[in-house]
Amino acid sequence: KNLRKPKPWKHTQPITPAQLKQMRDEFWDTAPHYGGQKEIWDALRAATDADLTLAQTIVDSAGIIVSNPDLTLCYDERGCKVRAAQLRSE
Repeated sequence: KNLRKPKPWKHTQPITPAQLKQMRDEFWDTAPHYGGQKEIWDALRAATDADLTLAQTIVDSAGIIVSNPDLTLCYDERGCKVRAAQLRSE
């Protein structure tokens, strides 16, 4: 599937860019503990920080099966589900 930017994500309360960065870092640091290979999570993190063309290359190279084009639901080659939060740096 061709990737697309996710819909804008909003927190229930205003947050600073530093708070958003902390939330993203916490998510990516703990994500591999929920299943899936660390390499897949690392590739997804790199893809979410990249422009769409590079993100597509990263996802394709890592063998990630994209279920939702905004990368919120993917599978690794073994069929393990990985759900990425919509915590982009933008």
